[in-house]
Amino acid sequence: MAFKTDHPESWYAATAHALPSCAPLAGTGRADVCVIGGGYTGLSAALHLAEAGLDVVLLEAGRLGSGASGRNGGQIHTGQRRDQDWIEAQMGLDDARALWRMAEDAKAFLHALIARHAIDCDVRPGLVTADHKPAYVAHSHAYARKLNEVYDYPHAAPLSREELRAIVGSDAYFGGMIDHGGGHLHPLNFALGLARVAEAAGARLHEHSRALSIDESGPKVRVATAGGVVEADWVLECGDGLQDGLDRRVDTHVMPIANYIAATEPLGARTREVISNDAAVADSRFVVNYYRLSADGRLLFGGGESYTRRLRPDPGAFVRPYMLKIFPHLADVRIEYGWGGILGITMSRMPFVRKLSTRVLTASGYSGQGVMLAPYFGKLLADAVAGQLGAFDLLGRLPVPPFPGGPLMRWPLLVAGMSYYALRDRL
Repeated sequence: MAFKTDHPESWYAATAHALPSCAPLAGTGRADVCVIGGGYTGLSAALHLAEAGLDVVLLEAGRLGSGASGRNGGQIHTGQRRDQDWIEAQMGLDDARALWRMAEDAKAFLHALIARHAIDCDVRPGLVTADHKPAYVAHSHAYARKLNEVYDYPHAAPLSREELRAIVGSDAYFGGMIDHGGGHLHPLNFALGLARVAEAAGARLHEHSRALSIDESGPKVRVATAGGVVEADWVLECGDGLQDGLDRRVDTHVMPIANYIAATEPLGARTREVISNDAAVADSRFVVNYYRLSADGRLLFGGGESYTRRLRPDPGAFVRPYMLKIFPHLADVRIEYGWGGILGITMSRMPFVRKLSTRVLTASGYSGQGVMLAPYFGKLLADAVAGQLGAFDLLGRLPVPPFPGGPLMRWPLLVAGMSYYALRDRL
Protein backbone atom coordinates (compact mmCIF):
# COMPACT_ATOMS: atom_id res chain seq x y z
CA MET A 1 0.00 0.00 0.00
CA ALA A 2 1.18 3.53 -0.78
CA PHE A 3 -0.48 5.18 2.22
CA LYS A 4 1.61 7.62 4.22
CA THR A 5 1.39 6.77 7.89
CA ASP A 6 3.24 9.62 9.60
CA HIS A 7 1.29 12.49 11.12
CA PRO A 8 0.11 14.89 8.40
CA GLU A 9 0.43 18.67 8.63
CA SER A 10 -2.98 18.91 10.26
CA TRP A 11 -4.41 21.20 12.91
CA TYR A 12 -4.50 18.12 15.12
CA ALA A 13 -0.76 17.53 14.75
CA ALA A 14 -0.05 21.24 15.30
CA THR A 15 -1.92 21.13 18.64
CA ALA A 16 -0.96 17.61 19.75
CA HIS A 17 0.55 16.62 23.09
CA ALA A 18 3.42 14.91 21.31
CA LEU A 19 4.94 11.59 22.38
CA PRO A 20 8.59 10.54 22.11
CA SER A 21 9.18 8.12 19.26
CA CYS A 22 8.98 4.37 19.93
CA ALA A 23 11.74 2.20 18.46
CA PRO A 24 10.90 -0.09 15.53
CA LEU A 25 10.76 -3.82 16.17
CA ALA A 26 14.19 -5.42 15.87
CA GLY A 27 14.99 -9.13 15.99
CA THR A 28 12.75 -11.97 17.15
CA GLY A 29 10.64 -11.48 20.25
CA ARG A 30 7.98 -13.31 22.22
CA ALA A 31 4.66 -12.06 23.61
CA ASP A 32 1.37 -13.39 24.87
CA VAL A 33 -0.46 -11.12 22.40
CA CYS A 34 0.70 -9.26 19.30
CA VAL A 35 -1.51 -6.29 18.41
CA ILE A 36 -1.34 -4.92 14.86
CA GLY A 37 -2.27 -1.25 14.60
CA GLY A 38 -1.62 1.74 16.87
CA GLY A 39 -5.00 3.45 16.64
CA TYR A 40 -7.92 3.46 19.06
CA THR A 41 -8.70 -0.26 18.77
CA GLY A 42 -5.13 -1.50 19.06
CA LEU A 43 -4.10 0.92 21.82
CA SER A 44 -7.20 0.15 23.88
CA ALA A 45 -6.65 -3.59 23.44
CA ALA A 46 -2.99 -3.23 24.43
CA LEU A 47 -3.89 -1.16 27.48
CA HIS A 48 -6.47 -3.60 28.80
CA LEU A 49 -4.37 -6.66 28.07
CA ALA A 50 -1.39 -5.13 29.85
CA GLU A 51 -3.58 -4.16 32.80
CA ALA A 52 -4.69 -7.81 32.95
CA GLY A 53 -1.05 -8.85 33.31
CA LEU A 54 -0.41 -10.13 29.78
CA ASP A 55 2.77 -9.46 27.83
CA VAL A 56 1.75 -7.34 24.83
CA VAL A 57 3.66 -6.16 21.77
CA LEU A 58 1.98 -3.57 19.52
CA LEU A 59 3.16 -2.97 15.95
CA GLU A 60 2.33 0.33 14.25
CA ALA A 61 3.22 0.92 10.60
CA GLY A 62 3.89 4.64 11.10
CA ARG A 63 3.56 6.82 14.19
CA LEU A 64 1.09 5.98 16.93
CA GLY A 65 -2.27 7.57 16.12
CA SER A 66 -1.15 8.51 12.61
CA GLY A 67 -3.94 6.61 10.85
CA ALA A 68 -7.66 7.38 10.96
CA SER A 69 -7.54 7.67 14.77
CA GLY A 70 -5.48 10.85 14.52
CA ARG A 71 -7.05 12.35 11.40
CA ASN A 72 -10.83 11.96 11.75
CA GLY A 73 -13.60 14.45 12.46
CA GLY A 74 -13.57 13.76 16.19
CA GLN A 75 -17.33 13.23 16.36
CA ILE A 76 -18.84 11.08 19.12
CA HIS A 77 -21.99 9.52 17.69
CA THR A 78 -24.72 7.54 19.42
CA GLY A 79 -25.67 4.00 18.38
CA GLN A 80 -24.13 1.89 15.65
CA ARG A 81 -23.18 3.20 12.21
CA ARG A 82 -26.60 2.16 10.84
CA ASP A 83 -29.75 3.34 12.57
CA GLN A 84 -31.96 1.19 14.74
CA ASP A 85 -34.63 0.83 12.03
CA TRP A 86 -32.08 -0.87 9.75
CA ILE A 87 -30.69 -3.06 12.54
CA GLU A 88 -34.19 -4.15 13.60
CA ALA A 89 -35.01 -5.13 10.02
CA GLN A 90 -31.76 -7.07 9.63
CA MET A 91 -31.42 -8.71 13.06
CA GLY A 92 -34.68 -8.39 14.96
CA LEU A 93 -35.67 -6.24 17.92
CA ASP A 94 -33.82 -8.24 20.59
CA ASP A 95 -30.43 -7.99 18.87
CA ALA A 96 -31.16 -4.36 17.94
CA ARG A 97 -31.74 -3.55 21.62
CA ALA A 98 -28.57 -5.42 22.59
CA LEU A 99 -26.52 -3.50 20.01
CA TRP A 100 -28.03 -0.22 21.22
CA ARG A 101 -27.05 -1.05 24.80
CA MET A 102 -23.57 -1.98 23.58
CA ALA A 103 -23.22 1.37 21.82
CA GLU A 104 -24.34 3.21 24.95
CA ASP A 105 -21.83 1.17 26.96
CA ALA A 106 -19.17 2.14 24.41
CA LYS A 107 -19.98 5.83 24.80
CA ALA A 108 -19.88 5.60 28.59
CA PHE A 109 -16.64 3.62 28.32
CA LEU A 110 -15.07 6.34 26.17
CA HIS A 111 -15.87 9.06 28.68
CA ALA A 112 -14.80 6.90 31.62
CA LEU A 113 -11.50 6.05 29.89
CA ILE A 114 -10.77 9.74 29.33
CA ALA A 115 -11.68 10.61 32.92
CA ARG A 116 -9.82 7.68 34.55
CA HIS A 117 -6.58 8.49 32.79
CA ALA A 118 -7.02 12.28 32.69
CA ILE A 119 -6.55 12.35 28.90
CA ASP A 120 -6.57 15.96 27.74
CA CYS A 121 -8.53 15.84 24.47
CA ASP A 122 -11.05 18.71 24.67
CA VAL A 123 -14.30 16.72 24.98
CA ARG A 124 -17.45 18.75 24.26
CA PRO A 125 -21.15 17.79 24.16
CA GLY A 126 -23.75 17.91 21.40
CA LEU A 127 -24.19 16.45 17.90
CA VAL A 128 -26.63 17.79 15.30
CA THR A 129 -27.93 15.78 12.33
CA ALA A 130 -28.91 18.25 9.57
CA ASP A 131 -31.25 17.19 6.76
CA HIS A 132 -30.34 18.54 3.34
CA LYS A 133 -33.67 17.48 1.79
CA PRO A 134 -37.16 18.41 3.03
CA ALA A 135 -38.35 14.80 2.62
CA TYR A 136 -35.87 13.60 5.24
CA VAL A 137 -37.14 15.76 8.10
CA ALA A 138 -40.21 13.71 9.04
CA HIS A 139 -38.05 10.61 9.42
CA SER A 140 -35.51 12.46 11.60
CA HIS A 141 -38.29 13.69 13.88
CA ALA A 142 -39.89 10.25 14.09
CA TYR A 143 -36.50 8.69 14.78
CA ALA A 144 -35.81 11.09 17.65
CA ARG A 145 -39.16 10.14 19.18
CA LYS A 146 -38.41 6.45 18.66
CA LEU A 147 -35.15 6.75 20.53
CA ASN A 148 -36.99 8.49 23.37
CA GLU A 149 -39.82 5.97 23.59
CA VAL A 150 -38.53 2.59 22.36
CA TYR A 151 -34.88 2.83 23.43
CA ASP A 152 -35.40 4.96 26.55
CA TYR A 153 -32.94 7.54 25.27
CA PRO A 154 -34.05 11.04 26.39
CA HIS A 155 -31.17 12.97 24.82
CA ALA A 156 -32.46 13.10 21.21
CA ALA A 157 -34.81 15.89 20.13
CA PRO A 158 -36.27 16.93 16.75
CA LEU A 159 -35.28 20.26 15.23
CA SER A 160 -37.48 22.32 12.93
CA ARG A 161 -35.88 24.30 10.15
CA GLU A 162 -35.97 27.42 12.30
CA GLU A 163 -34.50 25.64 15.31
CA LEU A 164 -31.71 24.13 13.25
CA ARG A 165 -31.01 27.49 11.58
CA ALA A 166 -30.59 29.02 15.04
CA ILE A 167 -27.79 26.51 15.70
CA VAL A 168 -26.16 26.14 12.27
CA GLY A 169 -25.62 29.36 10.34
CA SER A 170 -26.63 28.00 6.97
CA ASP A 171 -29.72 27.98 4.76
CA ALA A 172 -28.74 24.59 3.32
CA TYR A 173 -30.90 22.52 5.70
CA PHE A 174 -34.59 21.90 6.34
CA GLY A 175 -34.57 20.46 9.87
CA GLY A 176 -33.13 17.47 11.65
CA MET A 177 -32.40 16.38 15.20
CA ILE A 178 -29.99 17.08 18.02
CA ASP A 179 -28.35 14.47 20.22
CA HIS A 180 -27.30 16.00 23.52
CA GLY A 181 -25.60 12.69 24.39
CA GLY A 182 -23.24 12.91 21.42
CA GLY A 183 -20.29 15.24 21.14
CA HIS A 184 -16.76 15.69 19.85
CA LEU A 185 -13.11 15.65 20.90
CA HIS A 186 -9.53 16.18 19.70
CA PRO A 187 -8.97 12.75 18.10
CA LEU A 188 -5.18 12.77 17.93
CA ASN A 189 -4.73 13.85 21.54
CA PHE A 190 -7.12 11.08 22.57
CA ALA A 191 -5.05 8.51 20.63
CA LEU A 192 -1.77 9.80 22.06
CA GLY A 193 -3.26 9.76 25.54
CA LEU A 194 -4.21 6.12 25.07
CA ALA A 195 -0.67 5.37 23.90
CA ARG A 196 0.80 6.98 27.01
CA VAL A 197 -1.30 4.95 29.42
CA ALA A 198 -0.87 1.70 27.43
CA GLU A 199 2.90 2.06 27.58
CA ALA A 200 2.74 2.97 31.27
CA ALA A 201 0.71 -0.20 31.88
CA GLY A 202 3.51 -2.29 30.36
CA ALA A 203 2.59 -2.69 26.69
CA ARG A 204 5.63 -2.67 24.36
CA LEU A 205 4.90 -0.24 21.53
CA HIS A 206 6.86 -0.23 18.24
CA GLU A 207 6.46 2.45 15.57
CA HIS A 208 7.53 2.16 11.92
CA SER A 209 6.95 -1.58 12.19
CA ARG A 210 4.44 -2.54 9.52
CA ALA A 211 3.19 -6.10 9.79
CA LEU A 212 4.06 -7.79 6.50
CA SER A 213 2.82 -11.34 7.09
CA ILE A 214 1.04 -13.56 9.62
CA ASP A 215 2.06 -17.21 9.81
CA GLU A 216 -0.27 -19.50 11.78
CA SER A 217 1.36 -22.79 10.76
CA GLY A 218 3.48 -23.32 13.87
CA PRO A 219 2.87 -23.62 17.62
CA LYS A 220 2.95 -19.80 17.88
CA VAL A 221 1.59 -17.22 15.46
CA ARG A 222 4.49 -15.39 13.81
CA VAL A 223 4.04 -11.77 12.72
CA ALA A 224 6.89 -10.50 10.54
CA THR A 225 7.97 -6.90 9.93
CA ALA A 226 10.89 -5.56 7.92
CA GLY A 227 12.98 -5.51 11.10
CA GLY A 228 11.93 -8.55 13.06
CA VAL A 229 9.37 -11.15 14.11
CA VAL A 230 6.95 -11.45 17.01
CA GLU A 231 5.89 -14.92 18.13
CA ALA A 232 2.64 -14.83 20.11
CA ASP A 233 -0.21 -16.97 21.38
CA TRP A 234 -2.75 -14.48 20.00
CA VAL A 235 -2.78 -11.87 17.24
CA LEU A 236 -5.26 -8.99 17.15
CA GLU A 237 -5.63 -7.32 13.75
CA CYS A 238 -6.60 -3.70 14.46
CA GLY A 239 -5.16 -1.90 11.42
CA ASP A 240 -8.54 -1.07 9.81
CA GLY A 241 -8.17 0.31 6.27
CA LEU A 242 -4.42 0.79 6.59
CA GLN A 243 -3.72 -2.94 6.97
CA ASP A 244 -5.16 -3.63 3.52
CA GLY A 245 -3.16 -6.38 1.85
CA LEU A 246 -2.14 -8.14 5.07
CA ASP A 247 -4.98 -10.64 5.49
CA ARG A 248 -7.40 -11.59 2.73
CA ARG A 249 -9.95 -12.69 5.35
CA VAL A 250 -10.26 -9.02 6.32
CA ASP A 251 -9.67 -7.51 2.88
CA THR A 252 -12.75 -9.20 1.44
CA HIS A 253 -14.95 -7.40 4.01
CA VAL A 254 -13.13 -4.11 4.70
CA MET A 255 -12.05 -1.58 2.12
CA PRO A 256 -9.95 1.59 2.56
CA ILE A 257 -11.25 4.92 1.30
CA ALA A 258 -9.89 8.44 1.73
CA ASN A 259 -11.68 11.31 3.46
CA TYR A 260 -10.58 14.91 3.84
CA ILE A 261 -10.76 17.76 6.37
CA ALA A 262 -9.91 21.46 6.18
CA ALA A 263 -9.33 23.85 9.08
CA THR A 264 -9.96 27.55 8.60
CA GLU A 265 -8.12 30.40 10.21
CA PRO A 266 -9.59 31.33 13.64
CA LEU A 267 -13.01 32.91 13.07
CA GLY A 268 -13.05 35.11 16.16
CA ALA A 269 -16.46 36.67 16.76
CA ARG A 270 -17.80 34.95 13.62
CA THR A 271 -17.79 31.49 15.25
CA ARG A 272 -21.37 31.91 16.49
CA GLU A 273 -22.46 32.70 12.94
CA VAL A 274 -21.37 29.16 12.06
CA ILE A 275 -22.39 27.00 15.05
CA SER A 276 -24.04 28.82 17.93
CA ASN A 277 -23.98 26.10 20.61
CA ASP A 278 -20.56 24.47 19.92
CA ALA A 279 -22.11 21.14 18.92
CA ALA A 280 -20.67 19.00 16.13
CA VAL A 281 -22.75 18.67 12.96
CA ALA A 282 -23.15 15.87 10.42
CA ASP A 283 -25.57 16.19 7.51
CA SER A 284 -27.80 13.66 5.79
CA ARG A 285 -25.78 13.23 2.60
CA PHE A 286 -24.52 9.74 1.80
CA VAL A 287 -21.09 11.33 1.26
CA VAL A 288 -21.52 13.20 4.50
CA ASN A 289 -20.38 16.71 5.38
CA TYR A 290 -19.29 16.86 9.02
CA TYR A 291 -17.94 19.83 10.90
CA ARG A 292 -17.39 21.50 14.25
CA LEU A 293 -15.53 24.36 15.91
CA SER A 294 -12.07 23.85 17.35
CA ALA A 295 -10.94 25.01 20.76
CA ASP A 296 -9.28 28.05 19.16
CA GLY A 297 -12.33 29.01 17.09
CA ARG A 298 -11.59 27.45 13.71
CA LEU A 299 -14.13 25.64 11.57
CA LEU A 300 -12.96 22.03 11.07
CA PHE A 301 -14.90 20.89 8.00
CA GLY A 302 -14.87 17.38 6.54
CA GLY A 303 -16.23 16.78 3.07
CA GLY A 304 -15.60 14.69 0.00
CA GLU A 305 -14.09 11.24 -0.48
CA SER A 306 -11.80 9.57 -2.97
CA TYR A 307 -11.51 5.91 -3.83
CA THR A 308 -7.85 5.47 -4.67
CA ARG A 309 -4.89 4.20 -2.68
CA ARG A 310 -3.25 7.64 -2.60
CA LEU A 311 -4.33 10.75 -0.74
CA ARG A 312 -4.90 13.93 -2.73
CA PRO A 313 -2.01 16.40 -2.64
CA ASP A 314 -4.36 19.41 -2.16
CA PRO A 315 -6.86 18.42 0.56
CA GLY A 316 -7.66 21.97 1.67
CA ALA A 317 -8.53 23.07 -1.87
CA PHE A 318 -10.51 19.85 -2.36
CA VAL A 319 -12.65 20.44 0.76
CA ARG A 320 -13.18 24.18 0.30
CA PRO A 321 -16.06 23.93 -2.27
CA TYR A 322 -17.96 21.55 0.04
CA MET A 323 -17.53 24.03 2.90
CA LEU A 324 -18.65 27.02 0.83
CA LYS A 325 -21.74 25.20 -0.35
CA ILE A 326 -22.87 25.10 3.30
CA PHE A 327 -21.30 28.39 4.43
CA PRO A 328 -21.00 30.71 1.40
CA HIS A 329 -20.45 33.69 3.72
CA LEU A 330 -17.03 32.22 4.63
CA ALA A 331 -15.66 32.82 1.11
CA ASP A 332 -13.22 35.38 2.49
CA VAL A 333 -11.87 33.00 5.17
CA ARG A 334 -8.48 31.34 4.68
CA ILE A 335 -7.93 27.59 4.86
CA GLU A 336 -4.83 27.16 7.03
CA TYR A 337 -4.70 23.35 7.25
CA GLY A 338 -5.89 20.55 5.01
CA TRP A 339 -5.34 16.82 5.42
CA GLY A 340 -6.68 13.45 4.43
CA GLY A 341 -6.91 10.06 6.05
CA ILE A 342 -7.74 6.47 5.26
CA LEU A 343 -10.66 4.75 6.95
CA GLY A 344 -12.06 1.26 6.54
CA ILE A 345 -15.63 0.78 5.33
CA THR A 346 -17.76 -2.33 4.89
CA MET A 347 -20.58 -3.14 2.49
CA SER A 348 -23.20 -2.79 5.24
CA ARG A 349 -21.34 0.02 7.07
CA MET A 350 -21.39 -2.17 10.20
CA PRO A 351 -18.06 -3.09 11.84
CA PHE A 352 -16.31 -6.31 10.91
CA VAL A 353 -15.59 -8.05 14.24
CA ARG A 354 -14.66 -11.69 13.87
CA LYS A 355 -12.67 -14.59 15.20
CA LEU A 356 -10.64 -15.29 12.05
CA SER A 357 -9.13 -18.44 13.55
CA THR A 358 -8.58 -19.94 16.98
CA ARG A 359 -5.69 -17.51 17.53
CA VAL A 360 -6.43 -14.44 15.37
CA LEU A 361 -9.17 -11.87 16.02
CA THR A 362 -10.06 -8.64 14.25
CA ALA A 363 -12.16 -5.50 14.75
CA SER A 364 -12.23 -3.03 11.87
CA GLY A 365 -14.43 -1.40 9.23
CA TYR A 366 -16.01 1.20 11.52
CA SER A 367 -17.15 3.21 8.49
CA GLY A 368 -16.87 6.54 10.29
CA GLN A 369 -18.05 5.48 13.76
CA GLY A 370 -14.65 4.66 15.21
CA VAL A 371 -14.24 7.44 17.78
CA MET A 372 -17.02 6.01 19.91
CA LEU A 373 -16.84 2.29 19.04
CA ALA A 374 -13.16 1.49 18.50
CA PRO A 375 -11.84 1.99 22.07
CA TYR A 376 -14.62 -0.23 23.42
CA PHE A 377 -14.07 -2.85 20.74
CA GLY A 378 -10.40 -2.91 21.70
CA LYS A 379 -11.52 -3.79 25.21
CA LEU A 380 -13.82 -6.49 23.77
CA LEU A 381 -10.86 -8.00 21.91
CA ALA A 382 -8.90 -8.06 25.17
CA ASP A 383 -11.88 -9.72 26.89
CA ALA A 384 -12.09 -12.31 24.10
CA VAL A 385 -8.44 -13.24 24.64
CA ALA A 386 -9.38 -13.85 28.29
CA GLY A 387 -12.25 -16.10 27.19
CA GLN A 388 -15.13 -13.64 27.61
CA LEU A 389 -16.90 -13.92 24.27
CA GLY A 390 -20.49 -12.78 24.94
CA ALA A 391 -20.40 -9.32 23.33
CA PHE A 392 -17.88 -10.55 20.77
CA ASP A 393 -20.29 -13.25 19.63
CA LEU A 394 -23.10 -10.70 19.21
CA LEU A 395 -20.89 -8.60 16.95
CA GLY A 396 -19.99 -11.72 15.01
CA ARG A 397 -23.65 -11.95 13.96
CA LEU A 398 -23.65 -8.52 12.37
CA PRO A 399 -24.43 -8.69 8.65
CA VAL A 400 -21.11 -7.71 7.03
CA PRO A 401 -21.11 -9.37 3.60
CA PRO A 402 -17.96 -9.56 1.50
CA PHE A 403 -17.48 -7.05 -1.28
CA PRO A 404 -18.57 -8.59 -4.59
CA GLY A 405 -15.64 -9.92 -6.54
CA GLY A 406 -13.30 -9.99 -3.53
CA PRO A 407 -10.37 -7.59 -3.03
CA LEU A 408 -9.62 -7.29 -6.76
CA MET A 409 -13.07 -5.99 -7.76
CA ARG A 410 -13.78 -3.81 -4.70
CA TRP A 411 -12.44 -0.64 -6.29
CA PRO A 412 -14.37 -0.39 -9.58
CA LEU A 413 -17.59 -1.59 -7.96
CA LEU A 414 -17.24 0.87 -5.07
CA VAL A 415 -16.56 3.78 -7.41
CA ALA A 416 -19.70 2.91 -9.39
CA GLY A 417 -21.82 2.61 -6.25
CA MET A 418 -20.47 5.77 -4.62
CA SER A 419 -20.96 7.73 -7.83
CA TYR A 420 -24.62 6.75 -7.79
CA TYR A 421 -25.12 7.86 -4.19
CA ALA A 422 -23.17 11.09 -4.76
CA LEU A 423 -25.51 11.85 -7.67
CA ARG A 424 -28.52 11.10 -5.45
CA ASP A 425 -27.19 13.60 -2.87
CA ARG A 426 -27.30 16.32 -5.53
CA LEU A 427 -30.79 15.57 -6.84
